[in-house]
Amino acid sequence: MNEVQRMLQDIAMEVRLTRRETGIDAFDEHVMAAMKKVPRHEFVPLELQYRAYDNGPLPIGMGQTISQPYIVALMTDLLNSRPGDSILEIGTGSGYQTAILSCLVKQVYSVEIVSTLTDRARKLLDKLGYANIELTTGDGYNGWPEHSPYDGIIVTAAAPEIPQPLIQQLKPGARLVIPVGLPYSYQELIVVEKQEDGKIKRKPILGVSFVPLTGEHGSERVGHFRA
Repeated sequence: MNEVQRMLQDIAMEVRLTRRETGIDAFDEHVMAAMKKVPRHEFVPLELQYRAYDNGPLPIGMGQTISQPYIVALMTDLLNSRPGDSILEIGTGSGYQTAILSCLVKQVYSVEIVSTLTDRARKLLDKLGYANIELTTGDGYNGWPEHSPYDGIIVTAAAPEIPQPLIQQLKPGARLVIPVGLPYSYQELIVVEKQEDGKIKRKPILGVSFVPLTGEHGSERVGHFRA
């Protein structure tokens, strides 16, 4: 068994372990195909590449982490995206989640508050040939209104409440996947569905531990992992 296959098996095992909480028996085959396709080792430092396919978060420098593969797959699956979709990601980080999304949808827009990370992710994603991605540096709480409305939004850091700008930039019928809770306290991964009439439906999925959303509405974001 190679490292990628081991990672996929670890994800499948954790899906089974958490299905009572999530209600999910298996992730969508297209999500798992993207997890198999994207070279995770490219998104971690050279000295940690031997651990790239472990089912856990890893540091990527500047106090940041690349997320646990299971969490990446779970959030991607919950987004319920389609090939023609335009997706907004808040928190580019290493660019790994961005690359996964790019395999599944038409266009990915990603916002990162740390300019060094934006630049590094852009160079790596360009090198790897992910052409349907656009990155910017900014406060993710405010989203990226220029390209809205979006067919889905995914947030990779915890907010004490759901940011209203993101709700406004979400298409009716679309989903926002976001961890909600106080910094370094209990948080829940939430799926927010915007109804056709504009009303919001929230569904808690899983207890998680994320660091806060960066910017004026949160502290420094350093990555996330499952509780």
